[in-house]
Amino acid sequence: MAQKPLRLLACGDVEGKFDVLFNRVRAIQKKSGNFDLLLCVGNFFGSTPDAEWEEYKTGIKKAPIQTYVLGANNQETVKYFQDADGCELAENITYLGRKGIFTGSSGLQIVYLSGTESLDEPVPGYSFSPKDVSSLRTMLCSTSQFKGVDILLTSPWPKYVGNFGNSSGEVDTKKCGSALVSSLATGLKPRYHFAALEKTYYERLPYRNHIVLQENAQHATRFIALANVGNPEKKKYLYAFSIVPMKLMDTAELVKQPPDVTENPYRKSGKEASIGKQIPAPEEETACQFFFDLNEKQGRKRSSTGRDSKSSPHPKQPRKPPQPPGPCWFCLASPEVEKHLVVNIGTHVIPVPLSCCTTDDIKDAFITQAQEQQIELLEIPEHSDIKQIAQPGAAYFYVELDTGEKLFHRIKKNFPLQFGREVLASEAILNIPDKSDWRQCQISKEEEETLACRFRKDFEPFDFTLDD
Repeated sequence: MAQKPLRLLACGDVEGKFDVLFNRVRAIQKKSGNFDLLLCVGNFFGSTPDAEWEEYKTGIKKAPIQTYVLGANNQETVKYFQDADGCELAENITYLGRKGIFTGSSGLQIVYLSGTESLDEPVPGYSFSPKDVSSLRTMLCSTSQFKGVDILLTSPWPKYVGNFGNSSGEVDTKKCGSALVSSLATGLKPRYHFAALEKTYYERLPYRNHIVLQENAQHATRFIALANVGNPEKKKYLYAFSIVPMKLMDTAELVKQPPDVTENPYRKSGKEASIGKQIPAPEEETACQFFFDLNEKQGRKRSSTGRDSKSSPHPKQPRKPPQPPGPCWFCLASPEVEKHLVVNIGTHVIPVPLSCCTTDDIKDAFITQAQEQQIELLEIPEHSDIKQIAQPGAAYFYVELDTGEKLFHRIKKNFPLQFGREVLASEAILNIPDKSDWRQCQISKEEEETLACRFRKDFEPFDFTLDD
């Protein structure tokens, strides 16, 4: 029998607006049925007078749902949280504590970290330190059976959470947020991560917790930042969701990847944060091109940085920019360029005539011919970053279709260099198999000039370099 999902609500900064929050929860439950828990991140208490809170504290009013909250984010509200290990603040309202893990009777695991980041000693009562984050990670990640947690609750956003994802609006995630929270999210791999404090709603595209083609598939993480309760802009501050504890889920179902999954935004940053350093922004790897000297017998490969694979005992000397091994056919300054074929000077354009075949036809053609030639052509997720799949310096073959679908093959040896051309020229796509070998496409210079002139005329309506 399948496990019945838990129905949960998550909320952003309440800031003392308890009636607004709980009246809204009552309305939701009246319409959609009861929820199991309400999880509050950000500032639960505000700078307003305590009269409203006193009604809940004394039992005059009661929260309509079991509510769990995080601790103080400033000195002003520390007074409400007397016990660092957590305590009941009012009927149905519980303070989780400064840090720890809450495991429900259903097996649901919720990790919580109260406060804001501090690198100072002593750590203020409303902050967490690198040691707090390190102890949480050690407590949970030290066993070989650890796969992740169901939910992570923090008040600050994790720094760099916007990398590889959809826009976070007015919040600059490279400057805003906590590097320590990024580290914690990297290690704990929560299925859901909730945060607040920025007074805006942001639901990031889910991100993966494994490296494609290098690690076994793992579950994805969804980060949701929630706005403040009762905000005049009506930004979303309550988030409803259903969840089955991961301990009770079938592995295949747990690791199923959403169609819009992206790369992990913290991939290169977790290590520094775990020791208390500010995480540098993940560096963009420089594009790596390789020039193959076809005149060399061994086919030695040189990277575009000018370094040979063998280390040199001599001190490194400043190097000139790498030069191609021979004249370039495409550079206008090159004596080898055939200028009679130039239609326009702008950017590189490779015109490819398309027949009536669809994207699926093209995809099937690549996969079919790859199988025939015993080439392992893998489908990779649409939001994959090729730099994280192909290691720097590794040779690979890559197809990106107009639907966003991607095909990838890691080249080892004996890969046919004309494979892509052969597929496109095949009967399944362009049906010009005689063009699969470029050497069979040579015509006279007069014919080339005629074709270039014809194309130049046909291209005029699309030529952005012409004056209006």
